[in-house]
Amino acid sequence: MDSSELLNLIGSVPPGNDAAALSAKRRWDAIAKPLGSLGLLEESVIRIAALLGSDDVKLNKRAVLAFCSDNGVVCEGVTQTGPEVTAVVAANFAKGDTSVCRMAAVAHADIIPIDMGMLTIVDDERVLRRRVASGTGNIAVGPAMTRPQALAAIKTGIDLVREYKEKGYGIFATGEMGIGNTTTSSAVAAVLLNRPITDVTGRGAGLSDEGLKRKIAVIEKAIAVNRPDPEDPLDVLSKLGGFDIAGMVGAFLGGAIYRVPIIIDGFISAVAALIAKRLCPNAVCAMFPSHVSAEPAGMMVLNALGLTPLINAAMRLGEGSGAVVLLPILDMALAVYNEMRTFEDTGIEAYTPQGGS
Repeated sequence: MDSSELLNLIGSVPPGNDAAALSAKRRWDAIAKPLGSLGLLEESVIRIAALLGSDDVKLNKRAVLAFCSDNGVVCEGVTQTGPEVTAVVAANFAKGDTSVCRMAAVAHADIIPIDMGMLTIVDDERVLRRRVASGTGNIAVGPAMTRPQALAAIKTGIDLVREYKEKGYGIFATGEMGIGNTTTSSAVAAVLLNRPITDVTGRGAGLSDEGLKRKIAVIEKAIAVNRPDPEDPLDVLSKLGGFDIAGMVGAFLGGAIYRVPIIIDGFISAVAALIAKRLCPNAVCAMFPSHVSAEPAGMMVLNALGLTPLINAAMRLGEGSGAVVLLPILDMALAVYNEMRTFEDTGIEAYTPQGGS
């Protein structure tokens, strides 16, 4: 896939279906409860209806797409651990032995780990092998990847959504694992948001004050060396991003193309969503934010997407852990939406909009 093929693929993506959204809104308003009283839960179901093009909203099979990749910038000392941890956690995804695996089990979600470009290959058939390369380049000295590599990773994410939708999955949470990916995400965010690096860069997995200073300096150097074009999201991604981020970009685009809701996890996932929006503004119709990350730019990126998270729990684990927390909340919303009796059923006079000051 080249740039023109990608643009052709996403160029015809429609926005949400207004008629389906209105029908879902009327359905909510008929339920025997105060109008709009479930707030963002109602809005989320309405947005899913708009994406699906139908007010018949059900979310049955669900999965976490966990994109795993290594980042060359780790050699600059911007992390507490080395790249070997990426493969260890990816292997544990397959075994069901990580935090998100335990959480996903409660949410009845499957974990699908994807090797987008780890330095160490995990010998486990449950880890999908979709490798673009063995890790990215060190962004402090040159681009993370070539433009064709970025496009290949994006295509992988798009294809995974299609493939697993055909297997009956109806909603996906985005997850990632890649030591160093808060550095790459912060670099991308600084450029796309046009914000000072110090404003968008956090401690990741717990850097010291000295470590944070080093991380900021490395990002400054990466942007100076690569000179990414903020008007070209593919240029920013290929020069400063990672294969994990690119795979998630594809997942968000795939959600819009194939009309499947994709849940944004934390900061890294939200940065991928922002790239997807810059490539295809209508792709936002498939994006559903779970929580606001504790990373400094977490809310900044969601604001740039124009999306409001349902959860504010100071989470910063990654892996898709925040995204799976949204699934039971959506299940509760749909229990009311699909099963609650209406005003007419109960013989209660319906609420009517009263306006307000």
